[in-house]
Amino acid sequence: MFDKLYFMSNSFFKRFRKKEEPVIEEEPSIWEDRIFWVTTLQKIALPVLGNLAKSSLRKKMPNESISVDNKKFTYLEAFARVFNGIAPWLELGPDSSEEGEMREKYLRLTLKAIMNAVNPNNNDYIFFVEPKQSLVDVALFAQGLLRSKNQVWPNLPMDVQAKIIHELKNTRVIAPYENHWLLYTAMIEATLLEFTGECDKERLTYGIHKFRDEYYMGDAIYSDGESFDLSYYNSIIIHPMLNDILAVMRKYGISDGEFLDVQLMRSSRLAAQLERLISPEGTYPLLGSSLTYRCGVFHLLSQAALLKILPKNLNPAQVRSALTKVLERQFGGTQNFSSDGWLLMGLNGNQVDLAEKDVNVGSLYLCCSVFLALGLELEDEFWTEPACDWTTVKAWNAQSTSKDISIDF
Repeated sequence: MFDKLYFMSNSFFKRFRKKEEPVIEEEPSIWEDRIFWVTTLQKIALPVLGNLAKSSLRKKMPNESISVDNKKFTYLEAFARVFNGIAPWLELGPDSSEEGEMREKYLRLTLKAIMNAVNPNNNDYIFFVEPKQSLVDVALFAQGLLRSKNQVWPNLPMDVQAKIIHELKNTRVIAPYENHWLLYTAMIEATLLEFTGECDKERLTYGIHKFRDEYYMGDAIYSDGESFDLSYYNSIIIHPMLNDILAVMRKYGISDGEFLDVQLMRSSRLAAQLERLISPEGTYPLLGSSLTYRCGVFHLLSQAALLKILPKNLNPAQVRSALTKVLERQFGGTQNFSSDGWLLMGLNGNQVDLAEKDVNVGSLYLCCSVFLALGLELEDEFWTEPACDWTTVKAWNAQSTSKDISIDF
């Protein structure tokens, strides 16, 4: 079934078209980049979603980790991170186009995967509270639920919804570290607020206060707790979670939600910085930890496109072109996949030495966060505008290039 899902799209990959519309072969499809994104999404996500939907994830997925203690989390990590990244695409819902039909199939896979994942009697039950690591991916799963709240949550049976709420509340026994982990507890409470109307307000707001009042360093950068390390965590976790949490807080009239306006402007600035880090070859600086998340380091850049908060001097098409180049660099070939289609531990190949001790095969699927922009409609300018050069291409080819301007708010 999985092979059929992946390869069924031969005609789909020729054009995104309505079934009844004639194919007019005049010039290369303007959807070429989107086709590649969707193809790559399938290539990465299908082994995880397909096997979990069939209750065979534990059986089929490799369990490689530097630390034996973290192996038990690999299945939850893989699913939560795939779901987190593809949720905005699922949120577009089914339609009569070939991409819409494909989304419908992936939506069904995701619903079945969730049902199995939260069922204690299923072989692939993967939600269990093991302080503290499970907090990370329960929060990423919760963020995925928020990102697909109109397509996934309402289509889950009520007993499954109840199990999910139970699993989310179970994490309250975990005390987070005083760093970006505070946002994991806040994300879970924001999700509970969205779907139940209730939450633990202290766990919701404590981390927001810390990042707003204590951890901001300037020019869109937060420290990760009291200390500062140069890494991509502002893009991987901090900004994306602040944006989604604060949106829920504002929706429900919680006063701290007023911080959302400033936070979105800071995210816009970080998006500009991230775009400038993408080289003409689709590479980027190898700074800090979590490099095995690969293109997941551009989580915030893709979210900024999705939320339409890219700075005015940044053409959405150049962001698409830059991210496409990164995707081509890392996933255009097979160097990052095992013979069975699972991600290999590394940046561009099997490079175990790049992984931190808490990284396992499941961790690698945070690369899916780059796909957030697939939640934009096909008619959005992000997809319809012609491909164009991004900042480093312009600069190194003697083209007119805007200055990089910092912010002080």
